[in-house]
Formats: sequence, C-alpha cells, structure tokens
Amino acid sequence: QVQLVESGGGLVQAGGSLRLSCVASGRTASTTATGWFRQAPGKEREFVAAVTWTTHYADSVKGRFTISRDNAKNTVYLQMNTLKPEDTAVYYCTASDGYSGSVRYTGRYTYWGQGTQVTVSS
Repeated sequence: QVQLVESGGGLVQAGGSLRLSCVASGRTASTTATGWFRQAPGKEREFVAAVTWTTHYADSVKGRFTISRDNAKNTVYLQMNTLKPEDTAVYYCTASDGYSGSVRYTGRYTYWGQGTQVTVSS
C-alpha cells in the first residue's frame, strides 16, 4: 500500500504560480510512475503530468508546469507557472505500482490522494 498526501493548493490570480507537493508513504519503492491529474466541476478527471524514468505532460500545461521528484523525501512536486482560469480544478496525486497502460490514463494508477483545490481568478 502507498499513501499519498497533497498540499499547496490555493487561490491565485491569472499569471501567478503555485507549487503542489505530494508526500508518499508506505511501499514507495514499488511505485513505477507518479502523476498528477485534475478534475474541474462537471468534467472528467484529466491527465496533467507524470514522472517515470522521464517526464510526461498534457499539451495544455506543457511549458508552464514542471513535475519533479525528491526521492530522499518521497515527494513529488508540480510547479505551476503562468496559471490560467481554466487550470482551476481539484488536483490529485496518484501513483502506480505496475506497468500496464499509459501514464496518461487513470487506469494505470492504483493509489490516489485526497486532492487539493487550485483556483485561478481572472
């Protein structure tokens, strides 16, 4: 089992920045991918970014968001710059302990955090 706890969400004006953190505990050595998804009201959960041996990004955030990890702290970060109102959503950290499926789809992942709200005002 892996437990994930997100933090760092909040309210920011358009053009601003936020950094989300996801601290993992438990059997973290078994994880093969860690990612971030987001879900806006009335919409499906969508892929944002993931890190395996490399990084992966949704087209909508490429060049603005950066995913990184600190293995010593069991923490994955999502640095979000040049935020837009359409980035408003609940952001979820997720981890996979398998290799089945693309990192861009929720089916790849086993463990999910509780989510953190990001609100970008115009």
